[in-house]
Amino acid sequence: MSTDHAVSWPVVFGLCLAVFATVAIGLYGVRLSRTTSDFLVASRSVSARWNAAAISGEYLSAASFLGVAGLVAKYGFDALWYPVGFTAGYVGLLMFVAAPLRRSGAFTVPDFAEFRLGSARVRACATVVVVVVCVLYLVVQLQGAGMTLGLVLGVPNWVGAVTVGVIVIGNVVAGGMRSVTFVQAFQYWLKLTALAVPAIALSVYFLSDRQPVDTTSPPPVSENTTVHVSSPVEVDVPEPVVVSGPGTVDDVEIAGDVRLDPGIHRLGSPLAVTIPAGSSVPVVVDAPASGADWLAPGRAFGGEQPMYQVYSLIVATFLGTLGLPHVLVRFYTNPDGRAARRTALTVLALLTVFYLLTVILGVLARQYVPHLLTTGTSDTAVLVLPEAVFSGLWGQLLAALVAAGALAAFLSTSSGLLVSTAGVLSTDVFRGRVRDFRIAAAAAGALPVGLAVAVSNSTSGFSLDLSRTVGIVFAVTASTLCPFLVLGIWWRGLTSRGAVAGMIVGGILAGAAAITAVFGGVKSAGWNGWPAAVVAFPAAVTVPIAFGVMIAVSKLTRDRVPGNVGQIFCRMHAPEGYGGSDEHNRPPHR
Repeated sequence: MSTDHAVSWPVVFGLCLAVFATVAIGLYGVRLSRTTSDFLVASRSVSARWNAAAISGEYLSAASFLGVAGLVAKYGFDALWYPVGFTAGYVGLLMFVAAPLRRSGAFTVPDFAEFRLGSARVRACATVVVVVVCVLYLVVQLQGAGMTLGLVLGVPNWVGAVTVGVIVIGNVVAGGMRSVTFVQAFQYWLKLTALAVPAIALSVYFLSDRQPVDTTSPPPVSENTTVHVSSPVEVDVPEPVVVSGPGTVDDVEIAGDVRLDPGIHRLGSPLAVTIPAGSSVPVVVDAPASGADWLAPGRAFGGEQPMYQVYSLIVATFLGTLGLPHVLVRFYTNPDGRAARRTALTVLALLTVFYLLTVILGVLARQYVPHLLTTGTSDTAVLVLPEAVFSGLWGQLLAALVAAGALAAFLSTSSGLLVSTAGVLSTDVFRGRVRDFRIAAAAAGALPVGLAVAVSNSTSGFSLDLSRTVGIVFAVTASTLCPFLVLGIWWRGLTSRGAVAGMIVGGILAGAAAITAVFGGVKSAGWNGWPAAVVAFPAAVTVPIAFGVMIAVSKLTRDRVPGNVGQIFCRMHAPEGYGGSDEHNRPPHR
């Protein structure tokens, strides 16, 4: 078989149905969106259960729906830290952030910054961080949308990015937070169904198939398979395979067929690799080849310092969740702090079920679509798995369901990010009116769409797993907004200068690492691979530095602690009815 994916009409129908449902539910929400408060925080009237479904809908992005299963298929045991960290972050939100943040009465993270420290400078700094984080995250979502629609529909990647961008911008501009809440809650259950049904069907097949997963060799293909290399990759070839040009093999141009003997080989795109039936697949060099290595912990994600990679990933995913702007803004929609805590607790349960399914699909993907390990493009594993196992209409229907769920993942997360960005810009750059929100949403949506199109048309050949890319964004939020929120909520000694210094230092360090990683990272040679490891997984270094700078500068400027800090803390931490009013009469206007 070939890895080229023919267009399936059931898949097209499933995608159209997901789009229609998204637009229809969004239009229903538009009927209820009238005031500025509706657009910013849904008038603080969203119940705990409804809000939990909406938060889960926007939080479970492309990285969760596609990336986690792909990383499990590719890296094995150590990839489990992604779903664990993504879920455990909500324990931190539940314990440290959700209720105090809601009781502050703020509408946005910058609004909370000014409430806590009474400084326009801190507010401006928080605004910049929120906008940068949301734009970067949006670009990742739109790239994933382009990849997904390109795979299942055979269209250029930029078409998928533009399509999802237009739908999201339309929904947010029309109805704001009120409309998006209905859409995101629906999309969580769609995504859960899109994973649960294939996971159950494929698990039943696996139990009857009885193929072992702990072998000493890479997984084999069941039939002659042709894999197309779209970006340069270095692979470990366990058994002879044939590659077809044009392209490069070990930096030598080839035009016809060339036989590769076992060993390490560098493949340059475009190439076609033919793997005989029953042969073990070539595996990218940074991934475990044998089933035994895949099941064993401690190998991390390729390169040196694997334990550092794991610990840094844990720091990024756990603490990064505490600073995600599009997640934080949803807690402002709860009626009170108690409802915010119930929301966070419910989200934990919803995420646990979802990530259990992604892990199951990751294990099955390694078993039944092992050729993805040859190119390293494991993000497509969930999409191609159903039709690889089930032939005919049943496989197409499962693939259609998965594709609809993937599209819902892009739409829901992108909607939350755009609402968060538009809310910040409308209150901090404009005057905070409904018209200002709509202008901000259109402008803030156009920028990442343009960036995603530019990246899609890039000829650099660079690629990075979706969850790895999102992990970099998490490292940025963990190094900026997380220290500010944790110290701002729990430490009276925080000052405006300390907050600004910590966010700037953490943002510069994590941002520099992110940019370097996106453009290919650094060589692992020298210093036992530490430079490459820190650039790829910066959080274990940048987060302590950000906390340290924030605390040290605050100690040096302790005379600038707000004089009403006791009243502020009473409002954030006292139960409802004892800490003073927890509502603003209207959104802040600049």
